[in-house]
Amino acid sequence: MNEPENKKTAVIALCGKGGVGKTSLSAAIVNILSTDPARKVLAIDADPAVGLSSALGIAVTKTVDDIRNELIRRVESGESGGKEQMLSMLDYEMFSALAERKNIAFLAIGRPEKEGCYCQVNHILKDLIASLAKNFDYVVIDGEAGIEQVNRRVMETVTHLILVSDASAKGINVVKTIKDVSKDAIAYEKAGLMVNRLRDQSEFEKLAIPPELNCLGWIPEDNTIRSFDIDGRSILEIDDSPAIAAVKNCLNVMLS
Repeated sequence: MNEPENKKTAVIALCGKGGVGKTSLSAAIVNILSTDPARKVLAIDADPAVGLSSALGIAVTKTVDDIRNELIRRVESGESGGKEQMLSMLDYEMFSALAERKNIAFLAIGRPEKEGCYCQVNHILKDLIASLAKNFDYVVIDGEAGIEQVNRRVMETVTHLILVSDASAKGINVVKTIKDVSKDAIAYEKAGLMVNRLRDQSEFEKLAIPPELNCLGWIPEDNTIRSFDIDGRSILEIDDSPAIAAVKNCLNVMLS
């Protein structure tokens, strides 16, 4: 991976319509970035389905929304205490929600149980996640379809936005819409498209991809990743495969 000197934390968020393989690509990116033991990688699962934990083979015992809901319960019941006590409790709870595996840390956002804004709670938790992220070289966020949820519940700023589509016109249209609205939803420095699960180069050449999507490349349908998904095995166990190699090429373009 081409890396500038004195680089800051690279925060990479993946978005696209459901079913295009964002979670597998997120896991593949974590796999690639973590091959250097000197790098520290934080994987954040921002999808309420918490599929990234399975793809990485990391068990989730507590989510950020578990912490959020407990804090809301304490505030509503008058048990929250002073601001310093609250922040101390949140620091401890956030640390306990981290699952670690070698140079990878994993944080699941989860699914909120309580409706309503609770803006102060959300801001505190986002600030804690942003502070936590500064301790890592890379942060990889597996998001839902749009970027708004990443802004609302995870981070207000990413450095690299990866749009993910399959070969369908619908998938391309969804990522174009995400790209169009993303500037108002979240701050990012660079955006690019990965087209996933293609059979060959000729299939890629038939696609009508708007130039403003900044296509990074295409990822082949990969039987290794497919079999790992079916068996529930961690993508971190894959040393190399056609899809991993293609993702690595796209990352080199994105991070250069």
